[in-house]
Amino acid sequence: MKKSVTRKSQKKGSSSKLQVMNPQSAGIDVGAREHWVCVPSEATELNIRNFGCATPDLLSMADWLSECGVTTVAMESTGVEWIPLFQILSERGLSVFLVNAKSVKTVPGRKSDVKDCQWLQQLHSYGLLSSSFVPEGDIAVLRSYLRQRENLIRSGTSHVQRMQKALTQMNLQLHKVISDITGVTGLNILRALISGERNPKVLAQLAHQRIKSGTKQIEDALCGNYREEMVFILQQELELYEFYQRQIAAIDGQIEQCLSQFPAVTEEPVPDSPKKRRRRPTHPPFDLHAHLYRITGVDFTTIDGLDVVTVQTIISEVGLDPSKFKTVKHFTSWLGLCPGCRITGGKVKSSQTRPVVNRAATAFRLAAQALTRSHSALGAFYRRIRARAGAPKAITATAHKIARLFYALWTTKESYLDKGADYYEQQYRERVVKNLAQKAQSLGFELVPQP
Repeated sequence: MKKSVTRKSQKKGSSSKLQVMNPQSAGIDVGAREHWVCVPSEATELNIRNFGCATPDLLSMADWLSECGVTTVAMESTGVEWIPLFQILSERGLSVFLVNAKSVKTVPGRKSDVKDCQWLQQLHSYGLLSSSFVPEGDIAVLRSYLRQRENLIRSGTSHVQRMQKALTQMNLQLHKVISDITGVTGLNILRALISGERNPKVLAQLAHQRIKSGTKQIEDALCGNYREEMVFILQQELELYEFYQRQIAAIDGQIEQCLSQFPAVTEEPVPDSPKKRRRRPTHPPFDLHAHLYRITGVDFTTIDGLDVVTVQTIISEVGLDPSKFKTVKHFTSWLGLCPGCRITGGKVKSSQTRPVVNRAATAFRLAAQALTRSHSALGAFYRRIRARAGAPKAITATAHKIARLFYALWTTKESYLDKGADYYEQQYRERVVKNLAQKAQSLGFELVPQP
């Protein structure tokens, strides 16, 4: 017979109605042309107004909210239109709740901007809306620089692909004999080719001494049909690629200057690490590792899979204050890396992670994907999950584990020491044997190891 589950009876006189938590709240429906604002009906007779998007209109809105005695405001994060309004209201001392549009339900029936701002104001007055995390100060400046740098790298990569396409149409198989056409050898050959050189033997002599391919292989790859229009296209694409490289160098200078303005947590030099830190072409030219250690006090690159650029991306998205996230569970939930919990009627319908567009989460996933052949404990964990559940779930599970390690180092300022794949496999074996022994004991048997 099933046990009946009963709830405690409510006390006499208690009300089941929602209590007003924020009586002096306002709701704003953000739009591209105008913003609709709703304040409590007790504050003014006309409690719903619309304002334009120009700066004088936003200042008028802030003045009207102050006149109505509003202390907290809720608005949806619509595109980038909310950013100027968020900054102006924050400077006026208002507590601004930036709400994810997916978590806000509109009033049933015909949808309109007026109803949206009323619904936001009502939900916020009852304390039913949670604010999104928004970095402030120098972190917001750093994040803008890094996002622009990412856009420049992406744009420069498109021109590399077009150079490759032009070479292929001329049947110049340069990419088959060198690993990167934008390296020292590739750029020397491309510049000589654009200058008018067509002799494959002369072009092959421009190869760097560390190129593994032989001179004869490079000569054969450079024998093709040098079409005039394709050479002209190749010249334009190379000039555009070099232009973006200059822009990336300029923004690297701004990033270094921005990092220098952060207050130092420690003045100690970066501790030596047994891991080899290879500088990649996408890394900035300055000592980014020293800057990150100075402003955080932690060497996050000791965690396998995290390099300096990945750590810089994560720091620019989550900030330097770990108290913004109460626990590690709040942190991984914000990243969208923890398992979901969708229960209906007492049954677990799904435990998939919720879809989240988050650059920090993407950085953790890329760090997890880099552990495919790592001889570390995290690498062994990734391979075990991949063999059982596939690569996508293994990447998510490993990214979740790396995020938890990141949060632990972030809050405790301790160092991370990897014990290796063998130690992890031994621990996993002992755990499996222990579970088998308990299962055998529950069935009346005894697990005896072989001599």
